[in-house]
Amino acid sequence: MATHFQPRGPKPAERAQREDTPTLNVDDIRFGEKPDARLFAEIAEDKAAHVAGSGGRETNKSTQLRRFYDELVMWQEKVGASDERFAELQPYICMLKAKVAYAKGRGHVDANFEALLRRVIDQCTNAATLRQAKLFLEAFMAFYKVHNK
Repeated sequence: MATHFQPRGPKPAERAQREDTPTLNVDDIRFGEKPDARLFAEIAEDKAAHVAGSGGRETNKSTQLRRFYDELVMWQEKVGASDERFAELQPYICMLKAKVAYAKGRGHVDANFEALLRRVIDQCTNAATLRQAKLFLEAFMAFYKVHNK
């Protein structure tokens, strides 16, 4: 009598697809003329706690996330308050989305951090919103340190 082994749980392809689907809701991250008063406090902390709790041992390390923050700071310093400068540098700022996708592909960040960073970059439409993005990631990183045990 032949027995057939049936593995429990989802198939590897299903598991990989689930891990690629972010569980983080980023719709409340909105920059603009009048940002939500909770943006740099409650919203940033909520996102940091979620990302800290979603990564495995090898993903979402603070040094890896800090690299994205540092690069955004560098672009914000180059842009300053100039919308013209922002327009010139916007393609390079948007390249952060490709870099986070690459980091996710290498297992350095998870789908939740990728979704967060993509949303932050997508919300950057001028020099003022780029500054808000930098401040948001600054608050996120501070809260991430607290929640990433």
